[in-house]
Amino acid sequence: MSLKAYRAALLHALDDPTRAPAGEAVAWYDDGLLLVDDGHVAAFGAYADIAPTLPEDTPVEALPGRLITPGFVDAHVHYPQTDVMAAWGSQLLDWLNNHTFPAELAFADRAHAKAAADFFLDQLLRNGTTSALVFCTVHKGSVEALFEAALTRGMRLVAGKVLMDRGAPAGLCDTVESGRADSDALIRAWRGRGRLGYAVTPRFAVTSTNAQLAMAGDLAAAHPDVLIHTHLSENKDEVARVAELFPDAADYLDVYARHGLLTDRSVFAHCVHCDEAALRRIAAAGASVAFCPSSNLLLGSGLFGLQKACACGVNVALGTDVGAGASFFLPQMMGEAYKIGQLRGEALHPLHAFYMATLAGARALKADDRIGNLLPGKEADFLVLDLAATPLLARRITAAATWPEKIFALSLLADDRAIERAYLAGRLAHRRA
Repeated sequence: MSLKAYRAALLHALDDPTRAPAGEAVAWYDDGLLLVDDGHVAAFGAYADIAPTLPEDTPVEALPGRLITPGFVDAHVHYPQTDVMAAWGSQLLDWLNNHTFPAELAFADRAHAKAAADFFLDQLLRNGTTSALVFCTVHKGSVEALFEAALTRGMRLVAGKVLMDRGAPAGLCDTVESGRADSDALIRAWRGRGRLGYAVTPRFAVTSTNAQLAMAGDLAAAHPDVLIHTHLSENKDEVARVAELFPDAADYLDVYARHGLLTDRSVFAHCVHCDEAALRRIAAAGASVAFCPSSNLLLGSGLFGLQKACACGVNVALGTDVGAGASFFLPQMMGEAYKIGQLRGEALHPLHAFYMATLAGARALKADDRIGNLLPGKEADFLVLDLAATPLLARRITAAATWPEKIFALSLLADDRAIERAYLAGRLAHRRA
């Protein structure tokens, strides 16, 4: 039979804790039962409530000391930059030239792209990420390699070919015409296959002309089920450069808006230096922001104002931004986001951080009807977390009196060893060695 049950502590987010009434944003059960049938969630709740309703022959796996959560959703990550993680350097623009662009040139080789894609997706699963919004490179084959690897694993993944027609090495530049042709072909070949989605992906305004940005907007309009994924206001030098390149634009966001790239399907990474007016325009459009605390710190980009963005009504999800980000582990991003908040005098609640790593990411991907929590009917992408994965974690979790305290400890003390298992649509996709 396809019906399987898992008995453990359970936790998932139901809504944004900054907007939902107290007690209605997150649900947890100290003794819970997750019921999975045919790759989907059949039930999620208290063991005492669900167990009596099970057919007699339903297998129930007891997982004492474990916590089951939805799989994490990475709202912004670069798979070609895996090999430049922990690269020493200066700030964004120099880092791109010295580390990112040389690494991405290698993706013209399809065999290199395939090996990198396989390693990247295995790292995501090892770290509990079951869905992601991913930058590839300018090479069409880099997207095909990633999609093939994701399709084999059954992952829900959204990705796109990078568009750059200036400001990068010749081997990383396309044209308006080739960018349109490659992107259109990729959309038609891959969008909707398995659990795959496509994102029109101009790298950022610095590396695209007005003509290419207009083409990207036209492409997104022609395919209303694709996302738009780019960078916005990450670094002060970048913002100044955009102002030089687009003197007629009111601000950085306006560069995208005037080309049809500010929509309810847009995900803007970083937004560290967006003012309140820009954040309100993002919220009004229904777009999302990917908060990438680790890379913001590594590159010295600045301290993202999470409270300001939330007050403006923006959906804010978490991204690792590998390779400037220092880890694939989204709970570590939760901890880094907390530290940034502390430097701003803003205390990030652990359950808000957990929401950003799960349901907010699903909302950014426009997939929250299928993933992001474990409500009945959703795809059974879930994790089994070992809360005693290390002696220190076990000791601290035991001392924590509430689930918010336990989640906070996890975000500061855990690493990929805490991911005992990861399931994709009810199928075991990773088990810790």
